[in-house]
Amino acid sequence: MKKPKAVIFDMDGVLVDTEPFHYENENRMFRKLGLEVAEDEHARFVGVATDRMWHYLVESRNLPHTVAALTEMTIKQGLETLQLLENLPVSPGLVELLEKFCELKMPLAVATSSDAETMRFILQKTGLKKYFQIAVCRNDVVKSKPAPDVFLKAALLMNVAPADCLVFEDSRNGIAAAKAAGMLCIAYSGSRGQQNQSAADEFIVSFSEVNAARFEWMTD
Repeated sequence: MKKPKAVIFDMDGVLVDTEPFHYENENRMFRKLGLEVAEDEHARFVGVATDRMWHYLVESRNLPHTVAALTEMTIKQGLETLQLLENLPVSPGLVELLEKFCELKMPLAVATSSDAETMRFILQKTGLKKYFQIAVCRNDVVKSKPAPDVFLKAALLMNVAPADCLVFEDSRNGIAAAKAAGMLCIAYSGSRGQQNQSAADEFIVSFSEVNAARFEWMTD
C-alpha cells in the first residue's frame, strides 16, 4: 500500500464502538412506533445516516410521520442517552496510532454519517477532537454513505486528491462510500466483525496492526 497524503476515519464503530448503542437506540424508536424490523433488515443501515434509514421505513411501512420528525426524535433520544454515559472509551490502539500520524505530520479528518451535534459531542467527550483538523458529517453533504460525499468533502477541505487518501471504515456502506470516492480503504472489524467488509483493500482487527512491519510508509 502506497503512502497516503491524508487519512480519514469513520467515527461510529471505528473511533468509538458506538454502533451497538445507535442500534439499540433505533430499536427503541421501532418499539415506540410498533414497528417490526428484522435484524437483517436493520443491519442494512449500519453506517448510514438516520434520515436515510427513516426515508426507507416511512415509504416501506407507509408511516404517518415525516422523515424529518422521526430523524429529529431519534437523534435527540440518542444524544440524551449518550450524555448520561460516564465515559466513551476509544478503540484499542487508536490514540497511539493518531499520535504516530501526528509525528508524521499526516493530515487527519473524520467523515461520519452521524449528525453534527452527535459528532461534536463524541469527539469532545472522548478527547479525540484535538487530532482532527477536519470533521465532516451528514449535515455537510447532500447524500450520506454509501454515497462518497462525506469522504470527497473531507478530501476537498484538506486539499488532497481522493486517490491520495486512506480511509478507516467498519461498515459495508462506509467501505462502499470510500471506494466510490476512489480512496484506499482499511476495514476495521474491532471486536464485532459482523459487516461484509470484502470490498476493502486491507483488513485489521486492531489499530496496533498498522505498524512498520505491515505498512512500510509508517516509518517515513
